Amino acid sequence: MGSSKASLAWHGSTLVRRVAGIVARGVGGPVVLVRSPGQSLPSLPAAFEVLEDIEEDKGPLGGLSVGLEALAGRCEAVYVSSTDVPFLHPAFVRRVVDELGAGVDACVPCVRGFRQPLAAAYRAGLAPTVKSLLSSDRLRVALLLEACSWKELDEAALLADPGLARFDPGLESVTNLNDPQEYETATARLQPLVQLQWRRADGPPGGGSPARATLRAATLGGAAEAIGLDLGSGFEIALNGDLVSPDPEEPLAEGDVVCFAGAATLP
Repeated sequence: MGSSKASLAWHGSTLVRRVAGIVARGVGGPVVLVRSPGQSLPSLPAAFEVLEDIEEDKGPLGGLSVGLEALAGRCEAVYVSSTDVPFLHPAFVRRVVDELGAGVDACVPCVRGFRQPLAAAYRAGLAPTVKSLLSSDRLRVALLLEACSWKELDEAALLADPGLARFDPGLESVTNLNDPQEYETATARLQPLVQLQWRRADGPPGGGSPARATLRAATLGGAAEAIGLDLGSGFEIALNGDLVSPDPEEPLAEGDVVCFAGAATLP
């Protein structure tokens, strides 16, 4: 790319903030980011744990080793993602993790004829296996699959999930950005289509009907700006029914419903 992919701008946020936030919505557990030694990252929520890769030049397997070891004993299933997949949808993450059934150590999607080991689910207990591969300089992720029991998830199996089929029918969740041209093309694409609902604190008795809008926005801040709302006004925000903090970089995905309640400054 010519510069750090993690810090690339993405509609009011950065690639790493967007992807980490989408993964967080899909897994419902701790989120660990593994960076190269000394790598600078943009501002991130305190809830995200940032760790450094132990050794350079070990490729994705090195980062996977650090992440799995940090999560061992804290969870059973781990979703692994690269940082350059801005179209990742929470429904894709959930679908892949949910398919990691009994007796399976890894669940790897196969999309457009290619396996996606960096958009896959792994058992946290694979940490010793990964470390053993690294110690013998066997650095290909494919070697990890050879050393464990794994399952391939094809496009039909992925799209059997109604939510994923509705909001990411083209499985753009695995589309990554490898050079400046791909980045420019991706940023020019339409942002996610989301629904907004809001109600004024000084509205009519009984609350009345909330105002509604359907628009395109990649972040909570972008959605608020589109309806003239100041996120610092002090009100409750619900994303698909779950309360969230007023973080302007909170990523939004296709089909999201955002509700703002109790703000006297709402238009």
